[in-house]
Amino acid sequence: MPSAVQNITIQAPPEAVMAVVTDFAHYPDFLPEMEHAEVLLAEPGAWEVRFTVRVIRQLSYTLRLVQLDPLTLRWSLLEGVFRSNDGGWSLAAGSGDETIATYSIDVQMGMFVPGNIVHSLVERGIPQTLQRFKAEAERRQASEPR
Repeated sequence: MPSAVQNITIQAPPEAVMAVVTDFAHYPDFLPEMEHAEVLLAEPGAWEVRFTVRVIRQLSYTLRLVQLDPLTLRWSLLEGVFRSNDGGWSLAAGSGDETIATYSIDVQMGMFVPGNIVHSLVERGIPQTLQRFKAEAERRQASEPR
């Protein structure tokens, strides 16, 4: 899969968005392709998480995720079906309580995947995933007492 960088504006403050991004165990609740997410190790600002997704077939992989600062999360592959999987989230405060979220990913498959499937994953999959994170962050923000 080629690398991709996409932005989305979320109607929630950056700390609320980061709370969703780092709530790995609940990814299956709002990401339909995510079958399972198990936090294997949690340290202050760092996690190892095993993800199982269904994208054409079931794929499992483990990432090391590190929160570099309150607005930046980066990950890298520890093990799994990919040759490499690196990426992250960078958040910036927008006007009012909005967040400009930048999602970046660079994945090298460890198996052959037809080009049209790779293109579909990048062109449709990433924007859909970002929309789901946006909806979850905005849903949580709306349910917070004011």
